[in-house]
Amino acid sequence: MAWALAGRIRVGWCPINGRKGGVLVIAAMGRARETGGMRSLLVVLFDGVQSLDVTGPLEVFSAANRWCDGRGGAPAYAIATASLGGRAVRTSSGLGLVPDADLAAVPGPPDLILVPGGAGARRRDPDLVGWLREHASAALADETGGAVRVASVCTGAFLLAEAGLLGGRKVTTHWERCAQLADEYPDVTVDPDPIFIKDGSLATSAGVTAGIDLALALVEDDLGRDAALFVARALVVFLRRPGSQSQFSAQLSAQLADRQPLREVQQWIADHPAADLSVEALAERASLSPRQFARAFAAETGMPPGRYVDRARLEAARRHLEDTAEGVEEAARACGFGTPEAMRRSFVKALGVSPAEYRRRFRPTPGRAGAVERRLAPTSPTKR
Repeated sequence: MAWALAGRIRVGWCPINGRKGGVLVIAAMGRARETGGMRSLLVVLFDGVQSLDVTGPLEVFSAANRWCDGRGGAPAYAIATASLGGRAVRTSSGLGLVPDADLAAVPGPPDLILVPGGAGARRRDPDLVGWLREHASAALADETGGAVRVASVCTGAFLLAEAGLLGGRKVTTHWERCAQLADEYPDVTVDPDPIFIKDGSLATSAGVTAGIDLALALVEDDLGRDAALFVARALVVFLRRPGSQSQFSAQLSAQLADRQPLREVQQWIADHPAADLSVEALAERASLSPRQFARAFAAETGMPPGRYVDRARLEAARRHLEDTAEGVEEAARACGFGTPEAMRRSFVKALGVSPAEYRRRFRPTPGRAGAVERRLAPTSPTKR
């Protein structure tokens, strides 16, 4: 929840015992584990933070509290925001945020520390890094495989890495910054592909909207599928993308070719995944010999044509499973895989799930939800 205050935005309160206010939330954080299920959530704020890294997850957890309230239960999350000295911060987009409290005033370690990203995260303020080193290290020492205790969104991973909290961990961040994170912290295993990664009591997510995917996954872990589905529908987003799903499309992960004929071939591939997309056929469209085409395409897009075609077909198949009710066999044929088995192998290799499982995650069959949810389900949810 949020409200306007002196031209800025105060974020991070939730109702407790019928009352509202960030101070009450901060006071409750030390008692969170004693309240029969309420989890304390602290979002760390700093100058240069990415606003959506903050507000996206906050909306998810706040909506989860509304789900609890609609069922007559107590809020699931005691949500608060804090900054060094309790100072107001300015996001990378210029939005002002007023936190609930000073980080130094937070009593005890919260159940979940959420570290957003943004340009400010890459500056790695020494005082903020010191606070994280002190308060997050105990959480990350818990290797029981239970609830995630520390999470970063986007380049928030840089703050955790600087605090020495990611050594030996497998993590992700915004795809543009993965190489930098790996270079600067060689003891960290950086995977540039997934939407989010859970590694014991740590979770890291890719850029910006991937923080919503991670927050939805945490809500599903804590409260179950019905709660996560309620939140997803309230926010008009998919229930969840699998964490292993690539964080960028074939056309985004490859460069746009310089030459117009090659750009037209890229668009043709995206529009006609079931066509003959062999090197010979594509070279003919570009008016080049197969050898010239393969060399030029790889040089200008950063990947060979065969790999680009594989990614484009996988992307088309994902959309087909998300947006239509046709079976896997029809999807395989429509997207150029030829056989369902070929499509299954591609999905398992790239995403770690079968096409059937992928569809189940995107198009959940109304069961426990019942007829009311069938009527309310959005037919064309906004894609991120």
